Amino acid sequence: MTGLNLSLRERLSGRSIYLIGMMGSGKTSTGRPLAKRLGYGFVDADAVIEQAAGCSIPDIFERDGEAGFRAIERQVLNTISQRHSLVVATGGGVVTTPENWGQLHSGIVVWLDVDRGQLLARLQADSTLRPLLQQPNPEAALDTLLQQRRPLYGEADLTVVINDETPEAVADGILQLLPGLLKDPTQQRER
Repeated sequence: MTGLNLSLRERLSGRSIYLIGMMGSGKTSTGRPLAKRLGYGFVDADAVIEQAAGCSIPDIFERDGEAGFRAIERQVLNTISQRHSLVVATGGGVVTTPENWGQLHSGIVVWLDVDRGQLLARLQADSTLRPLLQQPNPEAALDTLLQQRRPLYGEADLTVVINDETPEAVADGILQLLPGLLKDPTQQRER
């Protein structure tokens, strides 16, 4: 680990980093290299939800509907937030449950903001089943979700606009931007 990241890690003081953004925005693919560079653990909240429920997310939606899924998501996020020094890839709709913001703001919230066109291309290229897009017109469903969620994503501590950068480049960009959010403990001592 470089001296820069050691200093950044000290300044983070164990606060977790929560990646938010639409499905397909790269939260998991960015979260892994970001956690590695920080020496943090990585958690994919959707994978934890599937473990907790004992079935896939599409199965949860089919069995319990979106409300049932959001209840499990809230419990899982509450459990994750009890830990520290994590990079957490959240589900795209985590921001729609007001109670989740208390847990998210226990750490640093980073919005991975991807242009609609690129998001659509990513989702079309991905074979992952997205329950909220299983509509006759998935593009219209995506547009509705974007319209509902963008103001909520805007509550993040840090917004990273992504064009066509690799996940590793996005992780490096986050590492460069994080110090601007953190107080430097050495400067506080000098006062």
